[in-house]
Amino acid sequence: MDENIKSSYYSILPAVVRYDKDLTDKAKLLYSEITCLCNKEGYCFATNNYFANLYNCTPRAIQFTISKLQEKGYIKIIVENNYQRKIYLTDALGYEKIFTPPHENNFIGGYEKNFTHNNIKYNIDDLFILIINNSNKISNEFYSNLKRLEFIYPKKIINTMEQANLIKLKEIIYTLFLIYNSNFKSIMCKFDREILVNLYLTCKDHNTDDFFNYYRQSIINKYIDTS
Repeated sequence: MDENIKSSYYSILPAVVRYDKDLTDKAKLLYSEITCLCNKEGYCFATNNYFANLYNCTPRAIQFTISKLQEKGYIKIIVENNYQRKIYLTDALGYEKIFTPPHENNFIGGYEKNFTHNNIKYNIDDLFILIINNSNKISNEFYSNLKRLEFIYPKKIINTMEQANLIKLKEIIYTLFLIYNSNFKSIMCKFDREILVNLYLTCKDHNTDDFFNYYRQSIINKYIDTS
């Protein structure tokens, strides 16, 4: 099963992890890989053997590193009744992941399966659904920024959008969300729609493996340089 779990999804290494002096470079790399594997299902089910083969080390070394990440509070581990391990991200990205044990799912309804209080699940589509529905789980400040930048569309228009334009809209909004939940939140008041779209197209042309980090950093650099 492990041989089939390699993902083409992007990975993210937030600043709080990247600059943690208690973590080795390999631990940070492993965390980044876990974020990548969490994108599809919301959790990572890769085994120590999978990671050991990936990074050419021993399963014991992987277990030690995973334990360190859990000790630091960057991941949460749940072992189900069938002994399958699930690794969830916590709040290193600025908001908590959900890590509800399976036996508790029956007590949770609707969107609460994906969201706790005002903390948003790390998923582009879930975030977009909340935004187009103007959910109270999205901060008014962030929503107002999107509205000012004209990234809020009525559902009728969204339903008629070409797929490429819809993907572009979702990815721009998600990147803005990453910036909003970072130390660069204050520069959002300076954002211009045309500049954001042009930067998006330029970053796409570079065909980088880590598009969201590349696009996010391009926006930050643009507005820091001009501030």
